[in-house]
Amino acid sequence: MKFGNLAKIVAGVAGVAATGYGVKKAVDYFQNRDQEEPDPETTEDAEVELEADDIAFATVEPESVQPFLDASFGAEGRYVPTRPPKVFEYQEQDYMVIWTYDNEKEKNQLLAFQYTEEGRQMVASVGYTADATDYNVNLDGTNLAVAISSSGEQITSGQGETDGTDEVDLVPVG
Repeated sequence: MKFGNLAKIVAGVAGVAATGYGVKKAVDYFQNRDQEEPDPETTEDAEVELEADDIAFATVEPESVQPFLDASFGAEGRYVPTRPPKVFEYQEQDYMVIWTYDNEKEKNQLLAFQYTEEGRQMVASVGYTADATDYNVNLDGTNLAVAISSSGEQITSGQGETDGTDEVDLVPVG
């Protein structure tokens, strides 16, 4: 695979170019909550062979997704990024995950999108505070789940509410 598809997603969604590319073991990628370290030798034209447990990723700066958030949700500054976004290919499927703070509802939010030939689809929206976590998740057919840090619960589909938490992540099902 080439990184060109990830570059198109970043440019089309965030309106900026990727700041770097790399490959990492899935477990390491999903556990990292900081900015990924790109491989300085890897460009969007690089050919890479991915193992089943590898992630190909593009790095972008958190503030670069602000125009996308403003345009997508119709309220400038409502959602403000709180962690570096993740744009990646996992098991031949492309995703973007953005962690934000929702200034209107005063809670943290995980927003996950899957990219297909039909376009971008939101596959997870999880709002969370220390008191409550609400979710709308549709990750059926992927090998991913939303993990609620405080309980260790993994959600692959459904809509509902659960206990509060300080962090939520997108993780490989397991």
